[in-house]
Amino acid sequence: MRENTVSAREAGQRLDKYLAKYLPEAPKSFFYKMLRKKNITLNGKKAAGMEKLEEGDCIKLFLSEETIAKFQGRAASAGDFGDGFRMEIGCSSGGNGEFRVANEMQEISLDIVYEDEELLVVNKPGGMLSQRAGREDVSLVEHIGRYLSQEDGALLSGGFRPGICNRLDRNTTGLVVAGKTVRSLQYMNRLFKERELKKYYLCLVQGKVTEGFHARGCLVKDARHNRVEIGQSRGEGAVEIETAYEPLDYAFWQGTWHTLLRVHLITGKSHQIRAHLQSLGHPVAGDGKYGDRECCRAFGKAFGLRYQLLHAWQLQLGSASYLPQQYRGMRLEAPLPELFQKILGELGMRLPDREGKE
Repeated sequence: MRENTVSAREAGQRLDKYLAKYLPEAPKSFFYKMLRKKNITLNGKKAAGMEKLEEGDCIKLFLSEETIAKFQGRAASAGDFGDGFRMEIGCSSGGNGEFRVANEMQEISLDIVYEDEELLVVNKPGGMLSQRAGREDVSLVEHIGRYLSQEDGALLSGGFRPGICNRLDRNTTGLVVAGKTVRSLQYMNRLFKERELKKYYLCLVQGKVTEGFHARGCLVKDARHNRVEIGQSRGEGAVEIETAYEPLDYAFWQGTWHTLLRVHLITGKSHQIRAHLQSLGHPVAGDGKYGDRECCRAFGKAFGLRYQLLHAWQLQLGSASYLPQQYRGMRLEAPLPELFQKILGELGMRLPDREGKE
């Protein structure tokens, strides 16, 4: 028999969601069968699985250790984390909910913009996936999980996995919000989904932009080639998008005008800013997928640039009623990467202040 007590971080999720994380290899039918037979109970009583868990709730699993081990998967203990290991967040976990580990995870120091008991906000570097695309990938989620396990090993119990609330392209830098509790993941995910916050990016684009613009269009994703196309008609598979921007500064460099834009990402679709600006005649500098090849070569030769100059700069949280009071109106900002700052300086452009003004 295994007895688990729900922590403050795990509270707020449904019992069946908790069980799916605690026994990730088990089919859902197994949970409901065990609940019906009272082989899994909540606070000593029969449960249906739909119950919302609260801190201090007691979950008992009248299952053999062999069954628990089978449905958790073979794993090392959380105490084994150290140099030369990689965690696989959200995949199979071992006894008592420890993460499975694999070899050769590079140690990095997270650039933390903000942290408290519920939220962790980091400045993602270029070249790093937000989430894993394949089983062997190491993404920001894994690095966050490792950081939190070192900060508080009890955080990574079987009923909870830290997660991120927004994603950036591999080579886009800037703000990524992670939840350290089920509750924070729920309200922050809702905030992003319902657009109860404002997202501002900085990017360097080709062309001289002298006025702000609010652009609308329709985006169609080509999953096979990992690209999107922007048009004006709502065809099959198309979704409507909105992107607003304003120029902060511009400069003439190597025979071409370039402009520093402050972009307000109103809708948040895959590759939206890069593809939308390209469709408007202002591709992002350094963008190998949607940008101009000659421009990419010029920046690569002059500065060693190997990724798009696009940075998730600021988040302005809203005042939704479900958002805890301490976060309402909060403003978060991630400093520009050093190379981005260097390029702006070499082009003679002025960096914006916190309000996005020169």
